[in-house]
Amino acid sequence: MTTVSDFPAAAGPEADGVDAAVAAARSAQPGWDALGFAGRRKVLLAWCTLILRRSDELISLIRAETGKTADDARLEVVLVAHHLRWTATHAARVLGRRRVSPGLLMFNHSVEVTHRPLGVVGVIGPWNYPAFIPVGPVSAALAAGNTVVLKPSEQTPKTGEWLAATLAEVTGAPRVLHVVQGDGAAGAALCRAAVDKVSFTGSSATGRRVMAACAENLTPVVIEGGGKDAMVVAADADLDAAADAAVWAAMTNAGQTCVGLERVYVVGAVADRFLDLVAERAAGLRVGDGADADLGRIVLPKQLDVIAAHVRDALARGARAVVGGPHSITPPYAAPVVLADVPEDSAAVTEETFGPVLVVNRVTTVDEAVARANAGGYGLGAAVFSRDRDGGRSIAARLRAGMVSVNAVIAFAGMPAVPFGGVGDSGFGRVHGPEGLREFTRTQAITSQRFRPLMHPTSFRRGPGTMPTLVRMVRTLYGR
Repeated sequence: MTTVSDFPAAAGPEADGVDAAVAAARSAQPGWDALGFAGRRKVLLAWCTLILRRSDELISLIRAETGKTADDARLEVVLVAHHLRWTATHAARVLGRRRVSPGLLMFNHSVEVTHRPLGVVGVIGPWNYPAFIPVGPVSAALAAGNTVVLKPSEQTPKTGEWLAATLAEVTGAPRVLHVVQGDGAAGAALCRAAVDKVSFTGSSATGRRVMAACAENLTPVVIEGGGKDAMVVAADADLDAAADAAVWAAMTNAGQTCVGLERVYVVGAVADRFLDLVAERAAGLRVGDGADADLGRIVLPKQLDVIAAHVRDALARGARAVVGGPHSITPPYAAPVVLADVPEDSAAVTEETFGPVLVVNRVTTVDEAVARANAGGYGLGAAVFSRDRDGGRSIAARLRAGMVSVNAVIAFAGMPAVPFGGVGDSGFGRVHGPEGLREFTRTQAITSQRFRPLMHPTSFRRGPGTMPTLVRMVRTLYGR
């Protein structure tokens, strides 16, 4: 999922445009912050209403730029509205001033903790979900009182412009969401500009370049990189539900989803039946740009080469093609491919395919499934299927992933209160939920002395018995 293809060191004309956008956002930020949570909530909810009122426009735009099916685009717009509304509604509760206990030793003080906006946030968005993914950090940053400069993918520039234009209809001047267009040079300029944080979604390789560019100014980052998500299917799983979920999670948006399913580890006793069910469902999916299509086109031509290479490598190493094969790649489309018995060191298991290819490998035990699922460098999402819900949650807790769904797939992405992000090569930091709101703030603690204490240990005028008395107090309180 490459968003920024190159990070040149030299400044160019892209930097001038980015710097101007950042300066404009910087100028607008104090007024936006001054609206307070209630004022910003009103604006963001009005934006949500406008997006829904004009949702047909956004759906058509997303389809035109990405080749998605109508239903995939509709789902994206639904998620935009759902997450935007949650963020606007809950920002005050999550980020508002709260009192903290000063503790017994400092009982004469009162303490307040606040979350203040950072200033200007840069957001580098991807092409696979050009509205939903950017709206997560954009809405959180705005709700917290920041202004935002968004660089959409060069593959989907109009979707980014549409989001900014609709918000501007609600806010008027000055704009609080600015858009800069371009390829990697524009992304590099944004990373090196005077922004206060950068949120990036894209490939892990590009995420490393984003970090390196941001490090020049010690600009903090949120990185949502790639994934190689796995599903664990226990022997007691509802196989029909698990197979249906696996096929959808692997093939939705033609497999171009960072939390899309790419690997399944199924306990041997039920592996044959599960594979039959998966094959039956995957083989019936339709590919194309027609109204009845289940899978649209692959956006990046070079990704077709990656998909084909992963399939050929797996087959050359002894895997079985249960559905499809190398012939399934017919540019600009890739039809569903289901591979079984794939060696764990093949590219189809270790690298992000980002296409409609599903690997199904049998294991002896759930413990083996967990070990294989955790073996790679990625750690974004995962899924577990087991009729024993407590057992399913226990398996989920052992998976090295930022989010895990039990008896469902990608459920966490549809829940705006749930933090979204990964570990390892999948990045760090969170969007969505309370954690996502706090990502775009700085925490400030303010203590206030209410009355002078009987003893004053933090003064050179303290008496000779002050510190020994303080030590005896602490021993009495905590030394037992």
